[in-house]
Amino acid sequence: MKNLKIALLQLMPGNSLEENLAKGADACKKAKKMGADIALFPEMWSSGYKISEDIEELKTDAVSSDSDFVCSFGELAKKLGMAIGITFLEAFEPLPRNTLCLFDRFGSRVLTYAKVHTCDFGDECRLTAGDDFYTAELDTEQGMVKIGAMICYDREFPESARILMLKGAEIILVPNACPMEINRISQLRARAYENMTGIATVNYPFGKPDCNGHSTAFDGIAYREGEPGSRDTLIIEAGEREGIYIADFPLDEIRVYRRTEVHGNAFRHPGKYGLLVSEGIEEPFIRECYRK
Repeated sequence: MKNLKIALLQLMPGNSLEENLAKGADACKKAKKMGADIALFPEMWSSGYKISEDIEELKTDAVSSDSDFVCSFGELAKKLGMAIGITFLEAFEPLPRNTLCLFDRFGSRVLTYAKVHTCDFGDECRLTAGDDFYTAELDTEQGMVKIGAMICYDREFPESARILMLKGAEIILVPNACPMEINRISQLRARAYENMTGIATVNYPFGKPDCNGHSTAFDGIAYREGEPGSRDTLIIEAGEREGIYIADFPLDEIRVYRRTEVHGNAFRHPGKYGLLVSEGIEEPFIRECYRK
């Protein structure tokens, strides 16, 4: 297998659904010309991560998973022969969801994921949380690859990437909409390291409120034969500016590494982790805005 190329579409959103459809389609065409196997959008691209305080307006802004907006990217994926991960504010009851749909290069929908760890301390308290993490076999021009997904705040919970690893994910897609500073970037580096998975994250550029670019990709390969000590697993870190950034994942090397190194599921003792699935919350972690 050749390297798997993921286009991180670090784009400034427009002012309408129609603008985001047109700009998103244009970016996907450019990504294909750059050799991408997958094009990935930042979080909730349909609305430019707008979450209205008015519930009726919020529901009006939402689009269904089979809307023209979403399906247009499926048709484009087939036309370009390139997978597309499109993100949107999904019409859902009782409240909309923060969702990613991944279309393969044939235009088939292979994965739909709604953000599990909604930011209930902020505007996402008006959204419905997802209920699980999913993986899918993605047929690319470079061969089959097992893909998983999480969204933004999910990265702050090691369990998110862990369960995706346990479900076989080789690459995890992470749409994002927040300031990416050293600690948040370090979380992504850690998720890649501890699970021996590639992680591709795309953020909005500087200029979008509360965002600053710095989309990243990590290959998870901490040790490379013939090189002394450990290495930085960073593939690419974008700057603040708008652009399309290609993350080049050495998938064959990642697979060899996963078969030989000590992380991931190699030496776990899950029978001793019972407390991790307890739903009890005690001080100092009790928050009034917490939702199950």
